[in-house]
Amino acid sequence: MGPGGELRYPSCPTEKLNQPGSSSELGEFQCYDKFMQASLGAHARILGIQEWGSGGPAGIDSTWQNPEETNFFRADGGCWNTPYGRFFLEWYSGMLLLHGERLCAVADAVFSGTGVTISGKVSGIHWHYYTCSHPSELTAGYYNTLLRDGYLPIAQMFSRHRAALCCGCFDLRDEERSGPQSSPEGTLRQLMAAAKVWNLPLNGENSVARLDDASLSQVVRSSRRYSGGTSGTSFSFNYVRMNKSLFESHNWNRFTKFVRKMSDARTFLARLNFRRHQCLPSMSVVWVASQAYAYT
Repeated sequence: MGPGGELRYPSCPTEKLNQPGSSSELGEFQCYDKFMQASLGAHARILGIQEWGSGGPAGIDSTWQNPEETNFFRADGGCWNTPYGRFFLEWYSGMLLLHGERLCAVADAVFSGTGVTISGKVSGIHWHYYTCSHPSELTAGYYNTLLRDGYLPIAQMFSRHRAALCCGCFDLRDEERSGPQSSPEGTLRQLMAAAKVWNLPLNGENSVARLDDASLSQVVRSSRRYSGGTSGTSFSFNYVRMNKSLFESHNWNRFTKFVRKMSDARTFLARLNFRRHQCLPSMSVVWVASQAYAYT
């Protein structure tokens, strides 16, 4: 679907996503090849605002800038929340959705009737989640801001093709976040919420290769938020990035205990408590996100 098998633009090289400094990476809009330029220009002409179709957003001098020091991403008066910004971001995210739609349609046609469940992966881009504009999500093609839920349209597209939603961040905690604006837990909650609204099966993954108790316990806690209840929505977890250290005795013992917990139906009693007709804004604020969950 895209870099690393994820539905996103290559706004940031995949190898950078695992580097400590990635928390400062805004990413770059991928709209400057001849095909994207032609599409942007045509979209602007259709709307009668041809001057908006001449290129991508201005006012971003470096992908390592503080978002508040850019004309486009800053909270107060940023271009992202102007008519032009909304025009561009709707087109940019719409092109990504169109790409995903085409791939899902082909996969659905191939595997329909076979019993195989297809899935699409969404990247857990969390390092600017507590900003208003969510710049690193915007450049990746997720039109997700404080004012708009960018994951509901993706989940809706997956639902049309009976695809599961796959995402990482299950092992990450906000208290270990890489920067003050980062929130892997908030990002995951919002992805789970979108999947629940559209009744999608959810495939969870870990984001880093860790086998300590804190990381594995976080996976269990994160999984509880989606599994169980009365919705009948299925959940699975794929432990990725295994290496030889898994088979060291202390790690193996810890991992087998983790697998037993994940296999025990009594572990999962949480229920996400809202309905499909409720369209959520971005859950950038922790207390807003927490209201979506009711534990039994």
